[in-house]
Amino acid sequence: MAKNLMIQGTMSGAGKSILTAGILRLLRQEGFRVAPFKSQNMALNSYVTPGGREIGRAQALQALAAGREVSSDMNPILLKPTGERASQVIVNGLPIGDMDAREYFKNKRKYVPDIMAAYERLSQDTDIIVIEGAGSPVEINLRSEDIVNMGLAELVDAPVLLVGNIDPGGVFAQLLGTVSLMPKEERDRIKGLIINKFRGDVSLLTPGLTMFKEYCDIPFAGVVPYMELSLDEEDSLSDILKERDGFKSESKVKIAVIRLPFISNYTDYSVFENIEDVEFIYTQEAKAVAEADLVIIPGTKNTLSDLKWLKEKGLDRAIRSAALKGALVVGICGGFQILGRSIEGEGADQCKETGLCLLPADTTFADEKDLKQVEGVLSNISGVYENLNGKKYKGYEIHMGRTQADWKSDRVITEGSVLGTYIHGFFDEPEIAEGLLSILFERKGIKKPVPKMESHIRTQEKELDKLADCLRKNLDMDLIYRAIGI
Repeated sequence: MAKNLMIQGTMSGAGKSILTAGILRLLRQEGFRVAPFKSQNMALNSYVTPGGREIGRAQALQALAAGREVSSDMNPILLKPTGERASQVIVNGLPIGDMDAREYFKNKRKYVPDIMAAYERLSQDTDIIVIEGAGSPVEINLRSEDIVNMGLAELVDAPVLLVGNIDPGGVFAQLLGTVSLMPKEERDRIKGLIINKFRGDVSLLTPGLTMFKEYCDIPFAGVVPYMELSLDEEDSLSDILKERDGFKSESKVKIAVIRLPFISNYTDYSVFENIEDVEFIYTQEAKAVAEADLVIIPGTKNTLSDLKWLKEKGLDRAIRSAALKGALVVGICGGFQILGRSIEGEGADQCKETGLCLLPADTTFADEKDLKQVEGVLSNISGVYENLNGKKYKGYEIHMGRTQADWKSDRVITEGSVLGTYIHGFFDEPEIAEGLLSILFERKGIKKPVPKMESHIRTQEKELDKLADCLRKNLDMDLIYRAIGI
């Protein structure tokens, strides 16, 4: 049986996902066979495994950190919000239907056998499983049915590290309040406390660490500094998704991603961040759309709802106007569906909604979800995007819509300056991202060559190594090894 370690946080946004990935990479570097596990995840940023199953994107990153092939066993339950109080429930990588919060809470304990079976399968060829909790472990009204924090720790007998985020302030209150709300048997599982995202001179924090001992006898396992990392994060809590109403006037190439209410898989576009001469923003403003050289409509978990929202905001008119003026407009998955002529029948909603009519495509929703990894070479693209011909793509598809269209090119439809595809990760391949940037550079009269892009996976690997180096310097690894029992 594999040994284990669980990372829990004082709240959502404490940094559990990234710390779990970093500890996995560190342990892997030390020669251990490791694997990630999160029993229940709620996120719209998801990934498709080689076996055609869907899990949280954070667990896919953690699998990369661990050097393991991605498996649905790493995240047996995934909840994808479809409204304010409802989610699509995915068990063992496959959707079983939509549930409102009350219905899921009432039924979730019945998924414990699925959780334990997935955990047991992971244990078979693993030395250490690093488990990520969710939210806070002391939502006391939910504790009786917990399957992801201390409830899971009890099921798999896991030692726990408790993480608090100092960046917004109040970290000592976070840690002490969390511990104080736990019954003794749960508190005894916590083997160390971690302060995460600390900025500045750590010596200034030392008096606080010493004084904290007067209130709590759990030792600190480390203070982790704030790091600028280009790693796939879990959900829309990311600071990346903060909207802007416009661009800086001095920027040369302007890229705007529409910040849809149910935006999903926003990491599809992270390749365009931090490029010289390129300003990349998320926005909900028509003004920014009008200024953009490239407008991206991302994936969404509720296509009809987000299409109606675009129309209510007047963004449909802004996007059409931008396309008519020659700006590049790209839609991925749900964004692709929105760019078409019509969308019909999503879930229980059987209405038909007119799309933006920028692509000759009509979508009808079905009960069965398409889940698959895809790769190939682009061909038969004409017009603005013809320089993408011959370039390799690799990614994955997650959608319930069936789109009728004239697919002249493999998995891509273009019409004038508008492009649509179902492929998540379409721009992760460097030559496709470079090809799109070359169109924008030429249009803007930028004479310098397009910067050489690095593959998304290569970037993630380097950042994970950087993270592991930081944790090795700032965590008490002897304490952590004792907690694990090695």
